[in-house]
Amino acid sequence: MSADVAVLGAGAWGAALAMAEAAAGRKVALWARRRERAVEIGRSRSLAPYLPDDIHLPDSIDVTPDLDACRDAPVALVATPAQALRSVLSAFQPRHPVVLCSKGVERGTGALMTEAAEAAADADIYVLSGPNFASEVARGLPAAATLAGASLAQAAEMAPRLATRAFRLYPSGDRIGVALGGALKNVIAIAAGAVEGAGLGENARAAVATRGLAETARIAVAMGAERETLMGLAGVGDLMLTCSGRQSRNYSLGLALGQGRALADILAERPSIPEGVQTAAAAQSLAERLGVDAPIVAAVDAVTDGRIDIAGAVEQLLARPPRDDERA
Repeated sequence: MSADVAVLGAGAWGAALAMAEAAAGRKVALWARRRERAVEIGRSRSLAPYLPDDIHLPDSIDVTPDLDACRDAPVALVATPAQALRSVLSAFQPRHPVVLCSKGVERGTGALMTEAAEAAADADIYVLSGPNFASEVARGLPAAATLAGASLAQAAEMAPRLATRAFRLYPSGDRIGVALGGALKNVIAIAAGAVEGAGLGENARAAVATRGLAETARIAVAMGAERETLMGLAGVGDLMLTCSGRQSRNYSLGLALGQGRALADILAERPSIPEGVQTAAAAQSLAERLGVDAPIVAAVDAVTDGRIDIAGAVEQLLARPPRDDERA
């Protein structure tokens, strides 16, 4: 019998989503890109190093390296790294709706995840994003997210098929706003972590997060999103969590950068590259193309690219004249 839900990507977020769906009694197929990874997860049921050692995948979840085993599922959740999403969907060629759970902007093209998905697959595309740490979703702790479809009605029809008692989904018709809120908060979180790591104080961290939200809203609106979307779970909610919790890979990376550590050394200690590092340059290029002022995004891009250090980035930001906050 085919799965009720397929989850593509066996990292922390993919595994957490698979566990949430399985806890609701749904039959789940979890796809891992590398065959050896699929075999190891299937044998040990461990998600290390992506999730804590005490979290284990239930036996009810089928782990597979075979995309064909996932193709008949009525819905697929795609939780691969953002930069791999296009290639995975091109290979998958889904027959049923796809929910994008990856957060990022594609390098090279500047495409949103929705744009990359629509170019790679002929399917109904949804976007799921919100303030969620994977380990807490995997443990079944209460959480909420926004599920966006091509219309509010479409999203409202899909949401009950994926929501669980602990994982609440709120429908939206604004896929662009939800996608950008999830992508850009990772970049802003690096900046917020760097501010704390550099010892600049909680006031400065709050200012970075707030002005970062303004930048996100400007970019999103220029792309055709609704500003109100950024005031919800996929915007300010996700940003608040990611800019304050050390479980956030992007925030903790920024923290280490602020403490003076080299980016290469930080990344060498991690099983995967935080999405904010991959997204910063693409987000800056997107802002330039749209003619949108995004100084915090630009600063993170410059720092992660090695063109400036933290002290120089802070000096540049402090030298900027304040603008009317109502025009954020």
